[in-house]
Amino acid sequence: MQYFLITLMSVGIMLLYAVPGFVCVKTRLVKAESISSFAAILMYVCQPCLTVYSLDQADYTPSLLADMGIVFALSVLLQAAVLGVMFALLRRKSDDVRYRVANVAFAFGNCAFMGLPLLQAIYPDRPEVAAFSVAYLLGMNLMGWTVGSAIITRNKRYISLRKALINPATIALIVALPLFLTGTKLPGVLGDAVALLGRMTTPLCMLIMGMRLATVPIKGLFTSKLQYATIAFKQIAFPLIGLLLVWFLPIERYVREALFIMFCTPVASVVLNFAELLGEGQETAANMVLLGTSASVVTIPLLTMLVSALP
Repeated sequence: MQYFLITLMSVGIMLLYAVPGFVCVKTRLVKAESISSFAAILMYVCQPCLTVYSLDQADYTPSLLADMGIVFALSVLLQAAVLGVMFALLRRKSDDVRYRVANVAFAFGNCAFMGLPLLQAIYPDRPEVAAFSVAYLLGMNLMGWTVGSAIITRNKRYISLRKALINPATIALIVALPLFLTGTKLPGVLGDAVALLGRMTTPLCMLIMGMRLATVPIKGLFTSKLQYATIAFKQIAFPLIGLLLVWFLPIERYVREALFIMFCTPVASVVLNFAELLGEGQETAANMVLLGTSASVVTIPLLTMLVSALP
């Protein structure tokens, strides 16, 4: 029940961040065509700072590094499997950008923008959980900048070693990992600046969703069977499959729970951000992210309550 209340309050507060973005676009303080610029700031500035900030919160130990490797491997395994299976199932409908966006949305969850605040709320005495979010996010971004982008655009040029290595997520890790491994903490002013930009990811992410909500017909949020199917799979089936994958592994319980919580996170805002940056499927991505994030007020608390009851 404790997990239920913590996650319910945390998700509810996050949803409130979308309101100012919605108002700004509706009142024309922000133009709709500017939303992609906000997405670029999120992807190229705030998210890398979140990676550096998250690792700065954790203290290196060999066991923590091993647990991070497990989180990375299991998250990549599950996401890659879902991407591959859904790609095969939806291949005949790939001419429709809605199904290409759904293909990515089936696999990618808000493991950083929503997952990290949830982990920090549930485990206030375990700052190392921030490192698990980094490991999960790294795997998702590696696939997002390569396979995910290729699926959305139907352009295979995105699947390359260069795209995998030269992207904001990987570059941020290259900066943060040596500091983490050597126990070096960012000095005061620099550390504060990186922390501030990193913490902006959640509110900025939700602001962007609110902005995009203001540009799409509200009716479209509730009338698409594809959206409901995507959200049901990502936010119910995906975490339950993940639970079977990790629960009996010989790792500490809190690591299994942290992984499961990240599996439970709703359709990733990165799906919308990639759609904005790539210029395809923005409305579908926005609807899935918005509806999925709203539904997470119910799905995350219930699923975390379930896992807390397991032996």
